[in-house]
Amino acid sequence: MKKFVLFIVIQIIVLQGIAAQSGGGDFLRSVGKIYSVVAVIAVIFIGIFIFLFRLDRKLTKLENHIKNE
Repeated sequence: MKKFVLFIVIQIIVLQGIAAQSGGGDFLRSVGKIYSVVAVIAVIFIGIFIFLFRLDRKLTKLENHIKNE
């Protein structure tokens, strides 16, 4: 339990340090590349969603096939 609490505290400290550095987003926004970054992240999330949806459908079909046998 102590290790878990220590891990959480360290993560909070690190995230505060990362959040304090907002210069990267401003630079990307000023150059116009922020839209490219957002588009790539959106494509990745859409791909993951489609993959999980198709996997769920295949598993449902397999479960129904096993139940019917």
